[in-house]
Amino acid sequence: MKRLLKMRELSSFLFLIALFVIVGIMNPSFLSAENIIACFNESVVYIIISVGMAFAIIVGEIDVSVGANLGFTATVVSCMLRDGQNWALAFVVGIMIGVLFGLFNGWGVAVMGVPSLIFTLGTNGVMRGMMYVYTGGAWVENLPADFKALYTNTLVGDISVCFAVTAIVVVIVHLLLKNTKRGRYFTAVGDNPGGATLVGIPAVRTKVAAYVICGVFAAISGIVFSSRIGFITATSGSGYEMKAVAACVLGGISLSGGVGSVIGASIGAVIMASISRLLVFMQLGSTYDNTITGVMLITIVVADALMQKNTAEKNRRERLAARTAVQGKGEM
Repeated sequence: MKRLLKMRELSSFLFLIALFVIVGIMNPSFLSAENIIACFNESVVYIIISVGMAFAIIVGEIDVSVGANLGFTATVVSCMLRDGQNWALAFVVGIMIGVLFGLFNGWGVAVMGVPSLIFTLGTNGVMRGMMYVYTGGAWVENLPADFKALYTNTLVGDISVCFAVTAIVVVIVHLLLKNTKRGRYFTAVGDNPGGATLVGIPAVRTKVAAYVICGVFAAISGIVFSSRIGFITATSGSGYEMKAVAACVLGGISLSGGVGSVIGASIGAVIMASISRLLVFMQLGSTYDNTITGVMLITIVVADALMQKNTAEKNRRERLAARTAVQGKGEM
């Protein structure tokens, strides 16, 4: 029970439940199975992109190019499908876009040592420009009906196939991160890069791998985004980087690295995806969406910083007390 109570994901899950209950009290019509399931079904894109972002943050970095990665991948894949290209080929090309830009970000941040915020912000600008050049600023429409139906297909009741598959993938990734040697490398590098290197963990290679995984998940989210929306604009994916960061922080992942899990990021993603629907039942406009996201992000980041400061102070006092006790015994 003590171990369960210490899990950062639990607080995120309780916050999600409390959010649903509060909105349900304000508007009882929200608390229906249809609405609750819809919140989870609509969170698939957010979950996928947030899981990728979780890898970057856990190793102590950040990737603000994921929204552009989503948009550019969605643009290329949608154009290929619209023009009658093979689905498998289009999906492979989309994944390779994620891999290439993930390698590029990993090289710039881990190998060249450029601050991750600056380098990935530059990558964001590059990909946004490529989107506009690739489409000439025009919308990508007329996607195959079968492709658009992928997002709406249901498995059991109203639960979508996309959400079910995404949930299974998240659980598998979580188990690999927590129960495998290489999976624990990410947390070790984020907690103490220098110490990880001293014990033989390849810190640079681990950070590059984190960015590649982040890029791949962003690309997959772009493909799912295309199926969900059914058309792509030159601004598609804009703002998703902030949503992904907010989801990770809400899910208990520390921005300083070394703490958190993809389960927590997924719960945070469900919260972020539900805000728009919750606002409707609270009789507020969707214009409040970004404002609420920003307020939540600032609040959680400040709280996390205070928790880390208190933990560091507590550890310092414990070390000081232990050193004093040892010295006292030596003098006796």
